[in-house]
Amino acid sequence: MRRKSKVPPAPLPQRLGVDPVHLRLPAEDAWPTLRAYLAERLPTVAPERIDALLSGREIVGEDGPVGPDEPFRPGAHLWLHRDLPAEVPVPFELDVLHHDDRLVVVDKPHFLATTPRGRHVVETALSRLRHALGLPALSPAHRLDRLTAGLAMFVVRPEDRGAYQTLFRDRLVRKEYRAVAPYDPALALPRTVRSHIVKERGVIAAQELDAPPNSESRIELAEHRDGLGRYRLRPLSGRTHQLRLHMSGLGVPILGDPVYPVLLPDPAPDDFRRPLQLLASGIEFTDPLTGRPRRFESRRTLAAWSDPAGWADGAAPRR
Repeated sequence: MRRKSKVPPAPLPQRLGVDPVHLRLPAEDAWPTLRAYLAERLPTVAPERIDALLSGREIVGEDGPVGPDEPFRPGAHLWLHRDLPAEVPVPFELDVLHHDDRLVVVDKPHFLATTPRGRHVVETALSRLRHALGLPALSPAHRLDRLTAGLAMFVVRPEDRGAYQTLFRDRLVRKEYRAVAPYDPALALPRTVRSHIVKERGVIAAQELDAPPNSESRIELAEHRDGLGRYRLRPLSGRTHQLRLHMSGLGVPILGDPVYPVLLPDPAPDDFRRPLQLLASGIEFTDPLTGRPRRFESRRTLAAWSDPAGWADGAAPRR
């Protein structure tokens, strides 16, 4: 079996908490120059931008910056900083609840993505934390949806990453959520919902199929008033959009959900008026490295319950 070659350490530092792009040139010598290869390999980058990167020596190999006349070197490693997309700043604070030599736990606001992806790169929890805390090797232990607020956990040291990510993979973390949704007196709660959820890459909405269940959620009603319910949710599995889909399937979709039960038109990127009323409120686990019990709780509230008039009027949420 052919071994996967190890990527050398990047010679470029992170920029605003974002790693440089790494390119490994193919083994075949099929291009006369590095520029010719880059023009083919990076079709979304304008040729004049490639020329500017090479002229400015902003593309770096293992032996230093490369220039416009650099020959193609099969198997070489290259690094460069990509041009970042224009992003609307998320105007809410990312609160650090816990920081030691192994873990960083934050209280993430709505609308802030956990990790860079697509049009959200710098405006993500990971990039903000790497930059603010000076922790370039910080990595996520799990993922929390961009529209969901609450607890997200990050690992400080690369050698500890596997131990904490395995906790989430093996369902050894007890996760609790709060949600605000319509109250239905005919809906018998508490109950456990099980279904088969599939989420296709590039498709916004997940779907439930008639197949053996691969997801499980415990749903309880904490209290209700004025036609709204405050719910306690515990996902016993970790499918994408699981809680949102299960609540919608019960006929009580979570307030502010732009996907379930109906996919709404994409709002303006700077419209922060009605956040999804879903909060990752608690995580609890036994630390795999110390054996100590750990529990963290969110300090955030859901505006539709704490300030229903302001939320209904579309006032910008307070953070």
